[in-house]
Amino acid sequence: MKTKMKTTLTLLALGATAMFAAAQDNNNDAPPGGPGGLRGGFRPPPLPIVTALDANHDGVIDADEIANASTALKTLDKNGDGKLTTDEYLPARPADAPKDAPKDDHRRPLPPIIKALDANGDGVIDADEISNAPAALKTLDKNSDGKLTRDEYLPPHPQRPPQGDSGNGSENGGDGNNPPPGPPPGDN
Repeated sequence: MKTKMKTTLTLLALGATAMFAAAQDNNNDAPPGGPGGLRGGFRPPPLPIVTALDANHDGVIDADEIANASTALKTLDKNGDGKLTTDEYLPARPADAPKDAPKDDHRRPLPPIIKALDANGDGVIDADEISNAPAALKTLDKNSDGKLTRDEYLPPHPQRPPQGDSGNGSENGGDGNNPPPGPPPGDN
């Protein structure tokens, strides 16, 4: 009887452990902050300028796509005025964006691809800049392989500390270069 009771209790404990383990989703493969890696699961829409330039949508702007950049950019000119304004080359704010998401695209840093194409930095990619697009894009090719990868045409993603880390970069509470907060040593 005791053996049967021990076996039953052991099986129940194992079953409960398995049930809790199966129900627990640590979501270790997802970026911090929810889907998209941003607070509240908000992921900004893709840049129309990248979508237009990356014709085969493989995430790489290859040599043929760079050569065809001027033609591709002209497809974004919604009003046919021969130039691209932010409302044409940057994404519109999604209706489901969180209320605290930036409303003004000009406050966010511009991606390298837009900085390269808008040579004079006035926020408008004019006809001359559109014509010069292939040369401007080639300046982003850091490894000179004739194509642009996401890490060359988009800004790096901000790094977040792992959960449970204080985020200061040092085991002792400092940032690795500066001492941890608090009174200096010997000031007790």
